Amino acid sequence: MQRIDTKADAQRAIDIVTSGGIVLFPHDCGYGIVGGTEETTNTIFNTKQRGGHKRNTLVCDLETQRELHNVDQRTQDMIETIAFEHDLPIAAIAPYNPDHPFIKNLSPELLKGSTALGRINLFLNAGNFANELAARACEVGQILIASSANLTGTGQKFRLMDVQEEVRSIADLHIDYGLRKYHTYKRSATIINFATMEVVRMGACYEVIADILKRQFDVDIPADPGLKENPSGHLQEFALRDIVE
Repeated sequence: MQRIDTKADAQRAIDIVTSGGIVLFPHDCGYGIVGGTEETTNTIFNTKQRGGHKRNTLVCDLETQRELHNVDQRTQDMIETIAFEHDLPIAAIAPYNPDHPFIKNLSPELLKGSTALGRINLFLNAGNFANELAARACEVGQILIASSANLTGTGQKFRLMDVQEEVRSIADLHIDYGLRKYHTYKRSATIINFATMEVVRMGACYEVIADILKRQFDVDIPADPGLKENPSGHLQEFALRDIVE
């Protein structure tokens, strides 16, 4: 029997990213693809045929999130309660610290593609491998710019074998951990804009997240109408299309 070695796999992956490569990786909500430079980001998004209105997602650990997000204590408590007390994946949008080294080291094009209205989207607690990768990235000061491993509009992929060949072919390393934990939701991670408390995407564990916010913080977010009514879960997919900064 072959066992998973998360630490060794994460080290291989961070070595690829820090050397300017691309990694196709598992997280609890599906498979993602990640790089750390403007060149790799452009390669990923051109291959995916991703719309220019979308912003990049940064995979990070709690330490990096605390440093990067500029939020009040209540907002930080909400994010940490969801991600770490309840052990759920969450993509959190919030105002960012412009003086953080990760932000300072972004090229103007990457900064434009990774932020909007003074906010940034950070993917937290995305599973054992993603968490290990994020921790190692923090140690070496490497930003992780990620997207779902699929052609745009074709839905999240929950097995590596289901990722289209066009996307698989651009990755220098594939990490295959089989069927992902939250495949039954048939969506990627839930995204919440904590600056406005608006839901950007209803995704994995959405009902649980909604319950936590209501019970512990008296915050109401919309009910999920279901996959038939909204397969992607997006509520604000094109909200940033006409933003000029």
